[in-house]
Amino acid sequence: MATIRSFIRREGVLLIAALAAAVSCFFVPPDAQYLSYIDFRTLALLYCLMTVVAGLRQAGLFAHLAHTLCRRVSTLRAMGALLAALCFFSSMLITNDVALLTFVPFAVVVLGMAEQRGALIRVVVLQTAAANLGSMLTPVGNPQNLYLYSYYDLSPGDFFRFTLPVWALSLLLVLLACLALPQRKLSVFLGEAPGMDGRGVLLHGALFAVCLLTVLRVISWPLMLLIVLGALLVLDRKLLLRADFMLLLTFVAFFVFSGNLARLESVAQLLRSLLAGREYLTALGASQVISNVPAALLLSGFTGEAHALLLGVNVGGLGTPIASLASLISMKLYDHSEHARPGRYLAEFTVVNLLLLILLSAVSLLLLR
Repeated sequence: MATIRSFIRREGVLLIAALAAAVSCFFVPPDAQYLSYIDFRTLALLYCLMTVVAGLRQAGLFAHLAHTLCRRVSTLRAMGALLAALCFFSSMLITNDVALLTFVPFAVVVLGMAEQRGALIRVVVLQTAAANLGSMLTPVGNPQNLYLYSYYDLSPGDFFRFTLPVWALSLLLVLLACLALPQRKLSVFLGEAPGMDGRGVLLHGALFAVCLLTVLRVISWPLMLLIVLGALLVLDRKLLLRADFMLLLTFVAFFVFSGNLARLESVAQLLRSLLAGREYLTALGASQVISNVPAALLLSGFTGEAHALLLGVNVGGLGTPIASLASLISMKLYDHSEHARPGRYLAEFTVVNLLLLILLSAVSLLLLR
């Protein structure tokens, strides 16, 4: 029972998506058209990116980078800004959840060694916001971007034209928020930098480049899948199981659910009327309740306003802890730290996220006019 309860808490979104898909099947019985619901390109890209990034992490690239950079700072404010910046910039390529899984535990260790645990809440909150906002810049920064980029067949220029201004303002706001950290002298000995497998970094870096070429539509997704699977089968088979298969199943469930809704004319008409002229705000609101990845999957089938939906689900990653699943990851990591104060964390998380959401929404709505 404990295992079942743990699975339900951990994979609540998947279970809700699976239930919604199953219920929709009663209204639209399974047929050959179901296959057309599934975006196999997005699923293949997600799978390959997750395995390749897991390989880069296993090779020690991110730990080595964090250790090397953090040795160069001497104040608490500079350390907090650097830890947030690591999440902000790395999330553009390795996704927001991987950035937080990598650098939040590092922040816990570093601030603990420096006897600055009082600043841990603010630093982790800033890291979380930084990862969610930094990831919006690129198609590979988070799952909803990868899906929307593929679904709407956006060009790189069209994509960056809307994400870059909000991303740049986000960077400024995160750095300004770091000024709230005290300019206190920091004394911490990190020791020698952890080792890095150069061969592994080169191999997985090359495979990551293959994934990027697929995102840019230079090579086809079946070819990418063949290259990545072939390379890992020969060199590191264990990595083939390091992808988040629950996330992939969540995508499949939402594909089935939204595909069936689109075939129910009355429901489709209702959703289209709800979205008409309110795409950004609807995506923002839906993200607060069901999180931004499911919101993107659900709403994309009922509007052609790609940019409004793109900005809505990205800025919508701010707000409630459930708005972005990456936020739940960092919250759990903090809760498991020594002397954790979950209530205080939630209060500070809410204040910072709401302020950023309001400021970035004002700019996003101006861009979409």
